Amino acid sequence: MTTYKPRVISLTKTPGQTFGFYLRVEQNEEGHLIRCLEMGGPAELAGMKDGDRILRVNGTFVDELSHSEVVELVRDGGASVSFHILDESSYKKAKALGVKLSDPHLTPVAKGATKEPPKLKLCYLVKTSSGYGFSLRSVRGEPGLFMTQVDSGRVAYNAGVRNEDRLLEVNGENIESYTHDEVVEKIKLGGKSVMLLLVDKETDSFYRNKKNKIGSWLATVKFLPLQPRFINLTKGSNGYGFLLKEDPGQGGHFIGEVDKGSPADKAGLRKMDRVVAVNGTDVDKCSHKQVVDWIRLCDNTCSFLVVDKDTDQMYKQGKVSPMLFWEEMKGSNSPPSYTEALSLPAPAQTSMAGRDKTEELRPKLCRMEKTSAGYGFHLNGIEGVLGQYITEVVKGGAADKAGMENDDVVIEVNGENVEQSTHAEVVNIIRRSGNTLEMLVARQDVYKQLKATGVKTTPLLLGETFKGKTRTAESPKPNREEEKQQQQEEEDEARPETPPQQERQRTPSVSSSSSEDGIDERL
Repeated sequence: MTTYKPRVISLTKTPGQTFGFYLRVEQNEEGHLIRCLEMGGPAELAGMKDGDRILRVNGTFVDELSHSEVVELVRDGGASVSFHILDESSYKKAKALGVKLSDPHLTPVAKGATKEPPKLKLCYLVKTSSGYGFSLRSVRGEPGLFMTQVDSGRVAYNAGVRNEDRLLEVNGENIESYTHDEVVEKIKLGGKSVMLLLVDKETDSFYRNKKNKIGSWLATVKFLPLQPRFINLTKGSNGYGFLLKEDPGQGGHFIGEVDKGSPADKAGLRKMDRVVAVNGTDVDKCSHKQVVDWIRLCDNTCSFLVVDKDTDQMYKQGKVSPMLFWEEMKGSNSPPSYTEALSLPAPAQTSMAGRDKTEELRPKLCRMEKTSAGYGFHLNGIEGVLGQYITEVVKGGAADKAGMENDDVVIEVNGENVEQSTHAEVVNIIRRSGNTLEMLVARQDVYKQLKATGVKTTPLLLGETFKGKTRTAESPKPNREEEKQQQQEEEDEARPETPPQQERQRTPSVSSSSSEDGIDERL
């Protein structure tokens, strides 16, 4: 049974800022679409994807409302708006089945019974010396071209092609309006291989009766000879054991070196595998930093969907995303396990060996005085996700001397609990602290164990050794010139690692445009 579960995304914007996306209605597309996400904007950082459909705005079901009505609802929400979002593939499948999207449970029902919709099929053929083993024919009174003379045991038959299948796409291009000769030429241009999107008679009739548009998003990938791989990892003492790199020339996020004998190596992760998803989230359009941040949000386990070079090229030839594989596995009776841990090398951490168990479950109270080089750390966080952590601790700097470590979780700043504060709020507290700063932090493993036991993390956990557990980094007072320089550098010391948005001349609410293809509204 397939359940269409929307994602709930709450966005907040500052005065003069937009939410960072366009709301569009487009010809030949149903629903209110998310388009043109601004890199680093609130919407993109919160997880909105291009092509997502908005179902609700602040709880109001909007799928049946006009574009202008939805825009007004968003405007009326002010600086903070909650959206119910459904990804493009799930939305189109739900529409094809006639699912009542206003139903909060969103379970597809066909003819009174809950069941999976029939699927189109993607078939990948590699030519042999005797060709592909099929012919094309047209049927009078019926649009399109159909498969015929599919010889059992030959290339086409083995790839899943059957007689009377209707041809929809060749290498990701819709050919329904092409002539017979044009399609034949298109197949020849593919060289020694071709990706076909086909629909059998029964499935074709099903969607025709519903008058729904069909495409590769409704296809099964079970006939494809190469498939993505799920890599489930658990972090070892030295991390996951691999490097993640971005290759601008190829586009995407790739596995670099894999340490021999590491969790990544044992799980089958290989150099130059391309990362498609992290914990089920498509990362194809994410920046390198965003992927790293998603990985850091994992506990000691995390999951990858990856493709090797040959699999990647095959999917790209058909212009389809390997996420189709994940969607199909998710909807099957045996969905993939997501207890995998990503194999990104973890930052250097102090070994747990030799530590007293009660000492492990204690935070650290770090007191610092600013030097001419600042406090010597960066505060990092993901916009829209609560919780801040420490990165780039400078060796020998104030933070390092006070006992801070990379990836420490920030709990309190100057006695104020910030676990539920946004990144901007925590930065403001640090800015107001002047030249001295007190921060209660904890290693990630300690923080998670305390949370799991329901213990509130406060300086009281330092117990009788409170003073002994308070680390202070003292430094000589800077002169006036140094103070001025410190004030200028103060913002940099607590800056988020996401690049700042460029200044743009725009109205504080929305801007809009229209064309023959649709209408969009910047939000």
